[in-house]
Amino acid sequence: MKNETDEDIEKLIMQEGIVSATGLTSQSVQIGIKGDPSLRESVFDRKRYTSVVDTEYPQLQRKFEDLLINRSTYRLFIALNSGEIRTGSIFDPLREEIHSVEQFILPGYVERHFPIISYHDKIEEIRNIYHFIKHDSISKFVPTYWKSIFKKRRLAWQPMEEEKIKNVLSALKIMRNQEDFYLRNVNINLVQSLIRLQFNCDGTQIIKAENFQRFLEENIS
Repeated sequence: MKNETDEDIEKLIMQEGIVSATGLTSQSVQIGIKGDPSLRESVFDRKRYTSVVDTEYPQLQRKFEDLLINRSTYRLFIALNSGEIRTGSIFDPLREEIHSVEQFILPGYVERHFPIISYHDKIEEIRNIYHFIKHDSISKFVPTYWKSIFKKRRLAWQPMEEEKIKNVLSALKIMRNQEDFYLRNVNINLVQSLIRLQFNCDGTQIIKAENFQRFLEENIS
């Protein structure tokens, strides 16, 4: 068996991930992942659960939009059944913060926990983090093929447009209200410009933000 070159390894890494090292390709509208088959088979036997997220979504939608556009959050996970909210902040990028949705309804909670920063400045700070990692001494530990991948990520990366964020958040209620296969969890990542949707049948869809409207038109009645 021949020795693999750095180029060979890089090619394998780019091909093997569910989402490639540089994100979904322009040809990929979405990627589907099948989950637990027992959940798919019993989906029609399980009654829909109405959560706090459902009853309070109009005001929560405004708060989620505020987080992603006007504050430090670059990643947002919403569990629509349990009300678990997970966030990632550019001011503490290695930490995942966990909140209950009831806390978001409390006056002043968002203001206390999520510092204000303009969308433009947030995107620039993400670029600065990438730049720092590239030039930091820690980069000497990174194999050559991963250095090449990181470079491609930096060159390919484009932040999610603000209007796309608004469109996704406004559509969550529609997907949640589907008769049979309705939305259970959603993850929005500004850095990758990806939307991850998990439905009650345990099926998962990973979608580029720019293809989100097309996904709705093709899949949501």
